[in-house]
Amino acid sequence: MSGRSMIIVGAGLAGLSAGCYAQMNGYQTRIFEQYVQPGGVCTAWERRGYVFDGCIHWLMGCKPGQPFYRLYQEVGALAGNRLLPLESFTRALDESSGLSVEFTPDLDRLARDLKAISPQDGRVIDELIDGAHAMRGVKIEVSKPPELRGRLDTLRQMWSVRKALRYFMRYNNVSVAEFTERFQHPFLRWAISHLFLPEMPFSFLLMILGQLAEGELAVVEGGSLRFSEAIARRYQSLGGEVIYGASVEKILVEDDRAVGVRLADGSEHRADIVISAADGYSTIFEMLDGRYVDDPIRERYERWPLFRPLILASFGVGRVFPDEPSVNAIHAGQPLRIAERDVDTFELRIFNYDAFLAPPGKTVLQVLVETDFDWWNAVRRDRKRYWAEKRRVTEEILAWLEGRYPGISAQVEVTDIATPYTFWRYTRNYRGAYEGWLMTPRMFQTYVPKTLPGLENFYMAGQWVEPGGGVPTAIRSGRDVVQLICHRDGRRFATTIPREE
Repeated sequence: MSGRSMIIVGAGLAGLSAGCYAQMNGYQTRIFEQYVQPGGVCTAWERRGYVFDGCIHWLMGCKPGQPFYRLYQEVGALAGNRLLPLESFTRALDESSGLSVEFTPDLDRLARDLKAISPQDGRVIDELIDGAHAMRGVKIEVSKPPELRGRLDTLRQMWSVRKALRYFMRYNNVSVAEFTERFQHPFLRWAISHLFLPEMPFSFLLMILGQLAEGELAVVEGGSLRFSEAIARRYQSLGGEVIYGASVEKILVEDDRAVGVRLADGSEHRADIVISAADGYSTIFEMLDGRYVDDPIRERYERWPLFRPLILASFGVGRVFPDEPSVNAIHAGQPLRIAERDVDTFELRIFNYDAFLAPPGKTVLQVLVETDFDWWNAVRRDRKRYWAEKRRVTEEILAWLEGRYPGISAQVEVTDIATPYTFWRYTRNYRGAYEGWLMTPRMFQTYVPKTLPGLENFYMAGQWVEPGGGVPTAIRSGRDVVQLICHRDGRRFATTIPREE
């Protein structure tokens, strides 16, 4: 039977997932990964006894019985890992006014807190809370890729979300920013629009709050890399092979059929099928030289909005913060100057819930700031200026933290700062977009083909074919691609859950 051998480019979550499901279905696979460890963007790193987490803020569907939970089980992500349910999604805080509100699993308390700040917004608050309650327990099926779903599958999905269906229908095409314009109070307008992304569909925000209330949002104890490493172990236990430090330079094509890859060291490796779970732009326009491109693909890479790149400043601090929420969205009283722009909105993560990330009596703090890719990409060409700018930004952020937590500057034991160029250097993500295409109402409902026009035996998986990105989406993407290949090859798609799960 054709399609027995497979090469996968990239050992991020989508590539590892594709490898796991391919091995489960009788394909012999190899994954080529440019870096020295698995996970791609889903990673963490150690600095002098502190672990700085670069990815998972929350996983969805983290309760038995949820489709995403089974997905995590199938790829072995939970083996040896403990999920820590979120006790708080975020605290929104405006430094100038002193107003704050914390978004916890208690939706009734949230309604009271919001109305205490703005009684005149009571009707809009009720609409928000009612929608979040309706989303509790909703199951988003992952059994089939869109390409294989029939009318009956669609009806089953609609039935499974029936109690929340009117909210999906009403708000799938409405962004959070558009909905929050209905709030009269400026702080509530800002706080709710910055819970995640102002551009995302309001229905998705309701789903997040519903899952929070249901105890389905969680993080991985010990950090994101442990999650990725567990999937890599599962893949290898199924007979798959990961070759690290192997940068794919070209995808080999003969007679418009993918037949293998050529690495940066010049070696060539052949297979019946090639899956790229690497960066979309690099895959299409560099590894394949832009030969298999149509107008929709060009439009995507020229016009579609991307997740805005980040500064990720991490600090190992010799103190604890027992009474602080773990995540804070902060509207600063004084903006910081970063990449020649004034920035006044930050996310502050305080990893006070995970003892594995810092030595006893110490804590990791992390500040996330949206920034400009082009500016950092230009500056990094002057190495001395690049490092000087990284130091300056770190010092400014630390000075801001000093204003919040007096004495913290003297308690910082280690610092680490990642720029958009850092994200690109380690993962090759196009323009530093760590989750690919921005989650807008249009993108959220747009289907992106997992194949390229005119090219046989080639597939793509990951966030560049799954608008909105995210951990479960990346894992599901690898599953979907293998299911499509099995369908093409006339095989019955099979999954298994490891016994230790």
